Amino acid sequence: MTDTNNKENSQNANSDREIMAEDAKQMRDRARSFFSRLLDIRTDTDRESTLEAVQKDISFKGHNAWILIFSIFVASIGLNVSSTAVVIGAMLISPLMGPIVGVGMAVAINDVDTLRRSFVNLGIMVGLSVLTATVYFFISPVKNETPELVARTYPTILDVLVAIFGGLALIVAKTKKGTIASVILGVAIATALMPPLCTVGYGLANGKWQFALGAIYLFSINAVFIALSTFVVAKLLGFPLVRYANSRKRRKIAQVASTIAIIVMIPSVILFVNLLRQQVFESKADEFFNETVQYTGAETIKATKEYKTRTLEVYLIGNQVPQGTIETWEQRMGEIEALKEAQLIVHQGTNQTQDINQLSTELRSGILEDLYVKNQEVLENKDKRIELLETELAKYRGDAFSFADLSREAKINYDNIEEIGYSNLITTNFEKVDTIPTFTVTWNSDIRNSELAQQQEKFASWMKVRLKLDTLAIKNVR
Repeated sequence: MTDTNNKENSQNANSDREIMAEDAKQMRDRARSFFSRLLDIRTDTDRESTLEAVQKDISFKGHNAWILIFSIFVASIGLNVSSTAVVIGAMLISPLMGPIVGVGMAVAINDVDTLRRSFVNLGIMVGLSVLTATVYFFISPVKNETPELVARTYPTILDVLVAIFGGLALIVAKTKKGTIASVILGVAIATALMPPLCTVGYGLANGKWQFALGAIYLFSINAVFIALSTFVVAKLLGFPLVRYANSRKRRKIAQVASTIAIIVMIPSVILFVNLLRQQVFESKADEFFNETVQYTGAETIKATKEYKTRTLEVYLIGNQVPQGTIETWEQRMGEIEALKEAQLIVHQGTNQTQDINQLSTELRSGILEDLYVKNQEVLENKDKRIELLETELAKYRGDAFSFADLSREAKINYDNIEEIGYSNLITTNFEKVDTIPTFTVTWNSDIRNSELAQQQEKFASWMKVRLKLDTLAIKNVR
């Protein structure tokens, strides 16, 4: 009987497991079906219209040329005066995106003619943009390096990510039946192709070659990843390859296109990895400075990190940090994966004057400027507190008004007043002490009682409004 029950229990358990497995499978199938319908863009893709739109946007002549020139002027003015709104407005009207998308699409479908035309138009656009920006910055009286210009001199990992996802959004929007114009405008702003070209013009016009090289580098990165994103999406959506009558020529074209794609992809991937490592290094270095480099009585006045040389430098003032503590910092730094190969350099002296004198002139100026700004903020806060306390104290002292002026005004308004006295009356209810401004008013003895009461009430109301005091005492004497 026991064996029979065990067998039945085992069969029931197996049946329950099978039912659960079947339910889990159905849930997976439903989830897969839901996300497939949610994310599938193949059914709503218009390949023919997309190719026509891409071919049309590649063209650069007539209206597009003038639009580009005017938008470059607008963007250059925005960068020159550091106006983000003006720069964004210029990006909205710029036609730079077309040839870049054309390059990615041409490589994806093995269309050499489109690829050649895209490169030619892109080269003309870039040349005209740089020439226009150079002319503007050459004649512009403002030569300062604004924050908007400096921000376009070197690519960061964020620029690469924006170019990748912006390019994906752009080509997906273009492939949809009924192109989503708002997406295309948004990508034009996010990927920021025009400001780097304007910055190149600024560098050439003012002989700042580092600006020019860094900005053209940033433009190249954005352009490459937008084209690469176009290439990937076109391949995934199965855009038809261009057919050639000569099969040998078709294979040769395919090989050339594939080679171009590989040449573009390899440096891009290497750059992406390097920028990512640099970003992680700098982020971990900041965390290390904030969380680990701490010592009682010592203050960090400057902390720098250099990815190329793998060095972290920290400048300390105040108490001398023992060598053992520095070694502990180095040990903790070695435990951080991104900082394993980095070197920690600690600058410190026996006093603040010695520490600051050891620094370079440029660094010393920066430190002193930071200290000055901090001290100014502290002094301003203290001045405001002192002013507030003096105002409050003046109320209790009676310094908030001129007694002589007040008495003259009272005599003009109330000619029956013969004498006014003023003092601060200190009172207490044994829980708190309060100071009450008190006025003693002597009135003309000949005035009638009814008129006197009216004058006293009116005088009390006038004093509260005149002195802006809710609490005051008036003693009337006749």
